[in-house]
Amino acid sequence: MTTHFITAEIDLTQSPLQIQKSIESELEKRGEPLRWAITEVDSQKETIKVEAIILVDEPQTSQI
Repeated sequence: MTTHFITAEIDLTQSPLQIQKSIESELEKRGEPLRWAITEVDSQKETIKVEAIILVDEPQTSQI
């Protein structure tokens, strides 16, 4: 398993509960979220930027 730093852009026009569900859903597509934070709000594009640390399973390669 390895950790990765990722960013995601989420639609801000949803309800607060839907925003949280959208964030969690997007992060889970990429791995197991360890922590995340909203780091930027773009009121013109009505989006938020989320930065996260996720845990990803890496396929093990056999060493000979």
